[in-house]
Amino acid sequence: MSNNQLIASTDGAPVLPTAHYPLPTLDRMAPIGLEDMKAVRLMNRVDQKYMAPADLLEELLARVADGYYVQHIEGNPLAPYRTLYFDTDDLAMYTMHHNKKLNRQKLRVRTYRSTDTTFFEIKNKDNKKKTRKVRIPVDVQLFDRVLEVPEVSQFVDRNTPYPIASLHPCLENRFERITLVDRGMSERITIDRGITFHNRATGRDADISRLLVIEVKHEVGAPMSDIERTLHELHVLPRRMSKYCIGTALTDPTAKYNRFKPKLLYIEKLHRI
Repeated sequence: MSNNQLIASTDGAPVLPTAHYPLPTLDRMAPIGLEDMKAVRLMNRVDQKYMAPADLLEELLARVADGYYVQHIEGNPLAPYRTLYFDTDDLAMYTMHHNKKLNRQKLRVRTYRSTDTTFFEIKNKDNKKKTRKVRIPVDVQLFDRVLEVPEVSQFVDRNTPYPIASLHPCLENRFERITLVDRGMSERITIDRGITFHNRATGRDADISRLLVIEVKHEVGAPMSDIERTLHELHVLPRRMSKYCIGTALTDPTAKYNRFKPKLLYIEKLHRI
């Protein structure tokens, strides 16, 4: 498979329409607000990711609805996200991830449009495979010029080995997120749907909206939860997935992608159905 089979033309028109499936279960799930979500403090957590067909979402929610709250922001359970990733000309950060190098980073600016907040974020993965995120707030109007902000430049200098002049905007993505928390307030789940990409460097677009990215977070040593059990029953197995890496592989023909080939083939299969 070529790494650009799901890519749109460079005029920005997606090859495939964004897939939206009705979600009536969301309307009957018990809501929870942002303030109450702060009670979910996972100090020693484990994260597990899953990739699943988007048309399974309603069935998944229906099966677990009674055991979970759904986060609402201003009455809406669907939270839109916009993210822009930064890398070097030779995609140093992407390549480190592809080559399974530890002590690696991702740099991004993300707008949480439902709460009108924007942050410049640095995600670090250390040699023990622990992930840590640090971030600073920025003005949403500076989203496209965030590297010009003095505070961001200083933040990058303090927390990364990359000179600010070596960085440029690479990949933009957009998606909607559903956030669940179990009734015991010990497990948090995010479900991302409607994922699309635009590559600022190549001008190419990709739409993988027939894919869900699900992340389950709970304390280390916790027993299998209801949603993990349900995913297993639906034949959805754990599968790691980086939106930055998959989006880059789909929209930059120069990017190395051999290690991501099984995931790309799975995504391509979903979009042929």
